[in-house]
Amino acid sequence: MLKKLNHGMEYIEAHLEDIASLEEIAAHVRVSDCHFRRIFFALTNMTLGEYVKNRRLSEANRELLQGVPVTELAFKYGYQSVDGFTRAFKKWSGILPSQAARQKQCKSFQKLQFVVTMKGGTSMEYKIVEKPAFVFAGVSKRVPLQFEGVNNEILKLVQSITQEQREEMHRLQNTEPREIVNVSYESDTSFLEEAGELTHLIGVLTTKTDIGAGLDTFPVSAHTWAVFPNEGAFPSVMQSTMARIYSEWFPVSDYELAEAFSFSFTKMDPEKAGHAYSEIWIPVKKSQP
Repeated sequence: MLKKLNHGMEYIEAHLEDIASLEEIAAHVRVSDCHFRRIFFALTNMTLGEYVKNRRLSEANRELLQGVPVTELAFKYGYQSVDGFTRAFKKWSGILPSQAARQKQCKSFQKLQFVVTMKGGTSMEYKIVEKPAFVFAGVSKRVPLQFEGVNNEILKLVQSITQEQREEMHRLQNTEPREIVNVSYESDTSFLEEAGELTHLIGVLTTKTDIGAGLDTFPVSAHTWAVFPNEGAFPSVMQSTMARIYSEWFPVSDYELAEAFSFSFTKMDPEKAGHAYSEIWIPVKKSQP
């Protein structure tokens, strides 16, 4: 995956002036657009769109110092108007394009190159599981996307579950893992930044169709799943494991994200306050060579 990320950076450099859509970058390196963007964000903490914009403005700044007119640069780097380019440039650099040209002032944003960095020699335990199609059945609501800490809106969702709904989920539960799970999907930002909302469902996995008690459903196709067990302080260890999956495991594995969602379950340790065992399940597929 690191090789594909670097090929993607080379493609961006060769097509800074004419990239029609970000999807073409992932298509060029033969990986899904969702997976490419998720791994890029995990490694850089910026979206792919932000990177392309920064590289374009950096090159525009360099050309301004060479005397290229603002009007020419605006349209060369994909802006619909000079005003649009001027606003974007000032927000990025802090000065107007005309000032940058006059004062010979340059802000630079360099091309990225990805390399493998080992972090502390720690390994990640995981297993690959094949599962046929099933349905998540439970209670759901739109909640704020939150990368760290306890999400209070999810706590409210837990508290809203009725006894009747609990009994129905227990009846439906018939496929592994036979646990109460948390499922996150339909993110406003495709999980690329801590903004917007996502749909969060608390429920069970089932293959039954007679689902009652007013439960919501989320059907899932047959998939290969990468399963990551983790244990420690909750929720920090589980959240750090999720971050490591995208920043450390995916870049060097033979797998890529199959769909933009995941689920997990957590078992709190009754003997240790705040300590838990969790598993994160992510749908994956083999990467193309």
